Amino acid sequence: MTPGVLIAAARSSSGKTTLALGLMRALTRRGMRVAAVKCGPDYIDPAFHAAATGRDSLNLDSWAMEADTIVALAALAGADADIIVAEGAMGLFDGAPGGAAGVGASADVAALLGWPVLIAHDVSGQAQTAAALLRGLSLHDPRVVVAGVVLNRVGSERHERLVAESLQTVGLPVFGSLPRSDAITLPERHLGLVQAGETAEIENRLEALADFVEAHVDVDAVVASARAGETPPPRMAPNLAPPAQCIAVARDDAFSFFYPHLAQSWRRAGAELRFFSPLANEPPPQDCDLCWLPGGYPELHAGKLAAANMFFEGLRRFSRTKPVHGECGGYMALGRVLIDADGRPHRMAELLGLETTFAKRRLHLGYRRATIEKDHFLGPAGRALRGHEFHYASVLKEEGTPFVQARDAYRDADAPAGLRDSFISGSFFHLIN
Repeated sequence: MTPGVLIAAARSSSGKTTLALGLMRALTRRGMRVAAVKCGPDYIDPAFHAAATGRDSLNLDSWAMEADTIVALAALAGADADIIVAEGAMGLFDGAPGGAAGVGASADVAALLGWPVLIAHDVSGQAQTAAALLRGLSLHDPRVVVAGVVLNRVGSERHERLVAESLQTVGLPVFGSLPRSDAITLPERHLGLVQAGETAEIENRLEALADFVEAHVDVDAVVASARAGETPPPRMAPNLAPPAQCIAVARDDAFSFFYPHLAQSWRRAGAELRFFSPLANEPPPQDCDLCWLPGGYPELHAGKLAAANMFFEGLRRFSRTKPVHGECGGYMALGRVLIDADGRPHRMAELLGLETTFAKRRLHLGYRRATIEKDHFLGPAGRALRGHEFHYASVLKEEGTPFVQARDAYRDADAPAGLRDSFISGSFFHLIN
């Protein structure tokens, strides 16, 4: 297995992405072949990883994936690479009960693959107390090896010295100290960072992050810390089979949340994926066997989407004889009306009895375990699917036959989710495995 290192933190917004992207680009421009992965359910960070390294970043998720699947995907990610740089999610041990191979925590992935952890720690508002917190993280789980720490948002040389000296007493190496800086921040919106493809001057921003990390982190020490654990030979566990032979997949700024590991696994199984852009008023290719509308940001492009008459006419024609499936944003596009944040209604495909609004925003977030109620192209009745939900849309109307019965990780009872009508289906559920 290719050696790897996992960048984690005590909590969100500690500097993981800054450190990960800066390190990925710094190593890539040194001539190293860098593979990237993201722990947990996330679409946006992996797109930045791909921009930084020049290759797809895969998601590894111990809540949604079996251990064999994680090992196999890590092997695929590291093929022909010199190092794997993994970015964690939330805090190192944060997760949810009832997972397939763990709780969905970054620590599960590090333990399973034998990757040491590099902790990005925000020291703003603390000094010696950082040592107590970091010592606790390093000792909490004996399966997890903490290689060292990169301090973030350091206020001064004195501040850095106070923290570093306290860490010496607990035996945690400091690999670097990142000063407070507003110059290297990435733009954000309601689901996280603005997508890599929409971020102005993405190459200049990545180069600036690499310069920042090179100037303040011992990059050679990070590389030397990377390890590959004693994992069994990778064997892809029975994964989600391709739902069709030829799949039309919407892909543009409104529909971009499509997991690379699904695309790769479907292609390996012999399926063909053909991409089209609803925002460019392109209909799904009519000779495909299935149309897949991923999630994304249709609410930010609702006016342009509503005017895409060739897309919607082609979608309706396709749906008369072949399956169409929408996830989250794609599900909203299959509905009757999408109301934007300013309260303006926009007509959608009118293929499902769904009306949604962003004028009344409410966060829906978490893992989902869904059970198919009736035979479907994703599996027979009773098939369990694992994924997640992450959106701010509010549902005004959801009328019709449910697509699945679903529950979150903290609920014992199922509830109807999504809609299904003839060949058409969709839900806010993002499929992982």
